[in-house]
Amino acid sequence: MGTASDRGHVADPWALCPAPLGYDWLAALDLSAEDDLIEADRVDVRGKDVYLLEGGVELRQPGRWLAADRVQFTHSSSAYTAEGSVRYADPAVALTADRAQGRGDRSAVTLDAVHYRLRGLRGNGEAARATVEGDQARLEQLTYSTCDAPDPAWHLRARSVELDRERGVGVARHASLRVGDVPILWLPYARFPIDDRRQTGFLYPTLGYSDESGIDVRLPFYWNLAPNLDATLTPRVLGRRGVLLDTEFRYLTAAHGGRIEASWLPDDDLLGRDRGSFRWRHDGRLAEYWRVHADLNDVSDDRYFEDFGDSLQGRSISLLASELGVFGRGPGWRASIVARNWDLIDPLLSDLNEPYRELPRARFGLDRAPNASLRFGIDAEAVAFTHRLSGLESTFQRGDATRFDLTPWVEFPFERAAGYVRPRLAWRHTGYSLSHDWLSDLDDCPLFDCGFAPPPFFPNRSPSRSTAITSVDAALNFERSTSLFGDAMLQTLQPRLYYLRVPYENQDDLPVFDSRELTFGFDQLFRTNRFSGADRQADANQLTVALSSRWLAQADGRERLALHIGQIRYFDDLRVQLPFQPVDRRSGSAYVAGADLHLGDRWSIGLAQQWDPEIDSTLLSGAQLSYRGDRGALANVAYRYRRGVLEQVDGSFVLPMGAAWRWVGRWNYSLLDESTLEAFGGIEWQGCCVAWRVLGRHYVRNREGDTSNALFVELELKGLGSLGRSTEDFLQRAILGYTD
Repeated sequence: MGTASDRGHVADPWALCPAPLGYDWLAALDLSAEDDLIEADRVDVRGKDVYLLEGGVELRQPGRWLAADRVQFTHSSSAYTAEGSVRYADPAVALTADRAQGRGDRSAVTLDAVHYRLRGLRGNGEAARATVEGDQARLEQLTYSTCDAPDPAWHLRARSVELDRERGVGVARHASLRVGDVPILWLPYARFPIDDRRQTGFLYPTLGYSDESGIDVRLPFYWNLAPNLDATLTPRVLGRRGVLLDTEFRYLTAAHGGRIEASWLPDDDLLGRDRGSFRWRHDGRLAEYWRVHADLNDVSDDRYFEDFGDSLQGRSISLLASELGVFGRGPGWRASIVARNWDLIDPLLSDLNEPYRELPRARFGLDRAPNASLRFGIDAEAVAFTHRLSGLESTFQRGDATRFDLTPWVEFPFERAAGYVRPRLAWRHTGYSLSHDWLSDLDDCPLFDCGFAPPPFFPNRSPSRSTAITSVDAALNFERSTSLFGDAMLQTLQPRLYYLRVPYENQDDLPVFDSRELTFGFDQLFRTNRFSGADRQADANQLTVALSSRWLAQADGRERLALHIGQIRYFDDLRVQLPFQPVDRRSGSAYVAGADLHLGDRWSIGLAQQWDPEIDSTLLSGAQLSYRGDRGALANVAYRYRRGVLEQVDGSFVLPMGAAWRWVGRWNYSLLDESTLEAFGGIEWQGCCVAWRVLGRHYVRNREGDTSNALFVELELKGLGSLGRSTEDFLQRAILGYTD
């Protein structure tokens, strides 16, 4: 079996176990002897060089110790035989026996009728005979368990076991695994750990059920290839689909590390075709300032994550991104070159909705401050865009293009403890080189013959845009000593003004590759562009007014309360828009407000609100209450609202009941749809050497709103090893703040 690794709510996996009986003598034992030493109350001479030692006999050697009631010792051969309450110990194992034989030259010791305990691990059992020599031990006709005798909840019974303490592994031959007295598994050969090092072997099997796949049985096998290489192979038997193989390979070097994950299901019984997925994640250091990052993904079909994903978020993935890039950062500069590909895996969307591939995107940034009153820099980018539909003979073909974006800037900061003023001047130039696919005649696609709005056509192959960007950021800092809930606090208050001026430039002749209107929030109050990407530079004549305040505990400096509020006032209409969007004639943005409150180390409250005075309506609202208790107890209650998009309530909890029991659950409900998005509940019991978990789940499994039910069942026999279990991984994703 594989490495033992308990990930339950008890920090010490053996905390629920009583102290081992019969080994009190270990606590005071000293194995630091540097020379061989024999002690006894009485010594009788039985022959020419045969001695009988009786009464508290102890044989001490460097790193091992043996005691007995009687020891017969032959001086010429240094052989001895010990009888009566025999006890043996070394740094790895402790044994009691009826009889022991050995030699004083530190060679093998053989013991009969043995009860043994692995030190540092709760492995224990009985054996007809044990032979210990150096870092090796062999036990015959034995039992092994991490439970306490005489009635272990589970045990391994074997013809023989070899323990290699140098490698930290045990090998059992002709073994049977028993729960109680019932044999549940016969193993001609089995490996198991005798310390905390990773070992090759089978991990805990898991049993589950879902409506769409039926019974789900997983039997992971962990392969410890090297100290820096390992792999996990998991055959997964799906009752209604067949056998799926999950594989994971991990590697780590001094400069690089990564993980490769792949799944393969040949001939899905439900769909009649092969299915699978692949992911490679890699991070590495190339030089002092340079690193490489890769995240490559692929799936066989649009429904793969719906059928095999474990989380609500995973099942709703519409776009699968892959990227490979080199990144550099040094004193005052940064650079990168990244290739990014997108795969559309939403069956309800067409290829028209797929983003452009970036093959590649190169960026360079310079930020220098020769003195406290001057900063200057440049932000540059070049991207080569291509699309799946590029060059196709299709009404909705997409053209290739290259885009260049250059923004030099200079800033004249005035910084003081009482506040700051940061005037900044920038010039942004964006230019394109379009392929011929963009240059068709608009008459080729009349509005009503295309099904919806026609694709863009640009008569100019090299359109461009240049505009000045002027901003002034100013703030004042105030502090005072105060109190909050009886605790001494330092309160900060920061009023902040941010003026932005960008002249209007007609950009209707520019294509849109990656620009989207950014989600509005507090950070957006201080940005120079309300669009992502470089295809649109927003016009602006606006002033942001914001106020923020923080309460910091004077005892430890921790933030206990933070408040912020702000709004943008527009002095001109917002004329630059994405295609088919009207001019925005509002006089101001929505008010953005938020609060974070920490009540001691247990309670926290988060609030967020966006209110639009133009329509006298809330655009966004959120509230969350969280509690963290002892022994992993926690509770979360949340409300989320976005006008016209979603309105949800979400609650989750982890509730320990005593030292052994724990309940978990979550309910995520859509008020807008009047339906449950996800609900699950489960229970865990953890004993000294056994733990089990049961979790039931109801969830929305696809974008059409179809629901499904699933059941997870796990039995953990502590000490036989596990590196990961599906319920623990699932709960970490599903419950905020959950820790294993």
